[in-house]
Amino acid sequence: MTGFARVEGSAGDTAWVIEVRSVNGRSLDVKYRFPPGFEAVERLGRELVKGRLTRGQVTLNVSVSSATGKGSVGINHDVLAAYLDAGHDLIKAGKVKKPRLDGLLSLRGVIDSASDDREGLDEAGEAALGADLARAFDGLKAAREAEGRALNAILKSQLVAMAAALERAKSLAAQQVEIIRDRFTRRMNELLADQAGFEERVLQEAAVLAAKADVREELDRLTSHIDQAHGLIDGEPAPGRKLDFLAQEFMREANTLCSKAAFIELTQTGLELKSVIDQFREQTQNVE
Repeated sequence: MTGFARVEGSAGDTAWVIEVRSVNGRSLDVKYRFPPGFEAVERLGRELVKGRLTRGQVTLNVSVSSATGKGSVGINHDVLAAYLDAGHDLIKAGKVKKPRLDGLLSLRGVIDSASDDREGLDEAGEAALGADLARAFDGLKAAREAEGRALNAILKSQLVAMAAALERAKSLAAQQVEIIRDRFTRRMNELLADQAGFEERVLQEAAVLAAKADVREELDRLTSHIDQAHGLIDGEPAPGRKLDFLAQEFMREANTLCSKAAFIELTQTGLELKSVIDQFREQTQNVE
């Protein structure tokens, strides 16, 4: 979701530079920065962003200058005279020193600049600005799409890694019942081996524990989620939010898998799966 674009343009004696950049964001948030008299930037921008972007924190900055490269700067003599009159008595009484030119020029309102008095753009100027804003947003979209193509390969490689870990988990999960039964039988032999009905009690309790530790449902859901993720990446124009949700579901199932694991190898595979899911979730934040 990161990108940057820069466009320069002008109309009449006014030139502008448009810079637009974006970073990751769960929803679309556009901030506009422009000089006084250029409020049309926000109005035009709101229309132009529709259909181009759906997520991200976007900042659009417009700076304005004279198209001729020569700024019009002058001294406002009325304001300067007002400052001098206000300080005349203090100077005459010797309470303050005579003002220096650099100090006077730094006073608010003494310097007049053409850029401070801009009244905005006429209809033709606004049309030119709107066209350049469209170019800027198109450039940003192109930059984000280029990043998206690179992310496509990364996300798919992570899904492949998840699928590989899932296959190992399925193979290991088949050992769960035997491991639980053997472990429970040893413990019961230590405690109740000579009591009547021992064998039947062992089978009943082992069956209950095995049912609680059955991870086939979690593995099936993870397989389904991987298929859904591939479908979103290949078929959705803006799958970011759906991938965000799917990543949460991935982690939920992986957590349950780890909590049900009855032996270290399956736990390690579950942790490996969680690591890949976490990487996947971080990358989905970059997806439109």
